[in-house]
Amino acid sequence: MKQLDIHPIICECQIEELTTAEQQLLSRAIEATDNSYARYSHFHVGAALLLANGVTLPGCNQENAAFPAGLCAERSALFAAGAQYPDVAPKMLAIAARDTTGELTDEPVSPCGTCRQVIIETETRYGTPLRILLYGKKRVFVMDGIRQLMPLSFSEF
Repeated sequence: MKQLDIHPIICECQIEELTTAEQQLLSRAIEATDNSYARYSHFHVGAALLLANGVTLPGCNQENAAFPAGLCAERSALFAAGAQYPDVAPKMLAIAARDTTGELTDEPVSPCGTCRQVIIETETRYGTPLRILLYGKKRVFVMDGIRQLMPLSFSEF
């Protein structure tokens, strides 16, 4: 039996170390947390998706008493992009969250498994990795492509 040694590459930085475009996208994700409907979990997640044409689309989680009828912030942004700009590749996705006290989380929040799978499909659809920024007050995680979070993913290739 052969053992595989898989190492994801995730950069850790402070927000000030990011480019202006990355900082702006994170700001949009933070703003999107204000539009979250999180009546049940009280965990407000915001996302901002930058498309290749320069358009930025927000997303936020929307909960529902009939779980799992709600939708995560990441998927709401990605699906809005697919509906409005089906021929434009997404370039970068920023994610931020507020905890149950309403404060921005100290640590970055990672996409759930379903969102990871949707991001994989998006990368496959457009043939390019999506730069992902995960915001936390203490640090930001940056990765080039969802396979850094999910290296053994379910996809057509």
